[in-house]
Amino acid sequence: MFETLLPPKQDAIIALMQAFAADTRTDKIDLGVGVYRDEDGCTPVMRAVKSAEARIVAEQDSKSYLSLAGDAAFLTAMERLLLGGAVPSSRVAAVGTPGGTSAVRQICELVRTTRPDAVVWVSAQTWPNHLPLIAAAGLASRPYRYLDAGGGGLDHIGMFADLEQVNAGDIVLIHGCCHNPTGVDLGLQDWAELAALLSRRGAVPFVDMAYQGFGEGLEDDAAGLRHLAARLPEVLVAASCSKNFGLYRERVGIAMTIVPEPQRTTLAAALASLNRQAFAFPPDHGGRVVSTILGDDALRHDWQGELDAMRNRVQENRRALATALRNATGSDRFAALGVQNGMFSMLPLTPDQVASLRKDHGVYVLDDGRANMAGLSARNIERCAHAIAQVAR
Repeated sequence: MFETLLPPKQDAIIALMQAFAADTRTDKIDLGVGVYRDEDGCTPVMRAVKSAEARIVAEQDSKSYLSLAGDAAFLTAMERLLLGGAVPSSRVAAVGTPGGTSAVRQICELVRTTRPDAVVWVSAQTWPNHLPLIAAAGLASRPYRYLDAGGGGLDHIGMFADLEQVNAGDIVLIHGCCHNPTGVDLGLQDWAELAALLSRRGAVPFVDMAYQGFGEGLEDDAAGLRHLAARLPEVLVAASCSKNFGLYRERVGIAMTIVPEPQRTTLAAALASLNRQAFAFPPDHGGRVVSTILGDDALRHDWQGELDAMRNRVQENRRALATALRNATGSDRFAALGVQNGMFSMLPLTPDQVASLRKDHGVYVLDDGRANMAGLSARNIERCAHAIAQVAR
């Protein structure tokens, strides 16, 4: 039966993880894997998460199935966190999913069932799994320009010129904040121009919100999504709690649609049906942790304080690396690293330079130069900057 089956192409991130694990050097630096790390290189369990889990263990009296949509308290809490009342709840239909990855896939499946000829427009630099998920759902995709490689900011002219080609019913995938892999985010004026363009062209935004709270803060990071939701008839959203709650292995996500009120019931049923076909009932534990935290003032305050500290640490790493690189190179070639947002940036290096960075210096980043700023620490920033400067010569 499987004689002709070929092995799938290995995922670049998984391959990098394996290469790092096999490296015996004690001073190696992992800037590849997309998880938050503290100063000691650990991915901690947040204090509020531990408290919420203890409460759940003590109080929960059943492990029976929930609905196909998942826990209603989780869905309501996430709606408030993401949308902040920008639209009435009567326009929102949502389901829980196993992580943000499944949320992206479920939204793509929803698009395929309703408009299979839609083109999904994706920023030219994006999360490596976006395009495979879109293709697996049977949808076509096209890139739009995003990163101004020379200046390290947004290629505003190129982006909007490309998006002027979208057709009515097409989908435009946008990173809600902390763009992965570039660290370059849209400003409020960019979001306003995007809303106007999408309205004029009749295209539908699809906002992937994987890092809320890691850019400028919980409210500021959601401002673009809320702007679109308040001004457009239809908005698609996929969100993850992996980063901002540190629930990576619990797989906590949400797929959400914002539609005219008369369509809400139909969309809720459609999303629940897609869940049934894919995995039936979404996992509950991680979602219940989230709803417990967001529903308790003391836990939420503690969680938000720890999240703010994590965000500030990443921003400090950025600034420290940019300064160290300026000192090591005598130029501002890497200055954009200090002002970009979130955990990721793309080092302006060639594939050969990235290979040298790994082989000669034990500094691991993805082939396209994506580096996780949370992998830095006070102990390795200077060495990392020296290594980058050496290969960039």
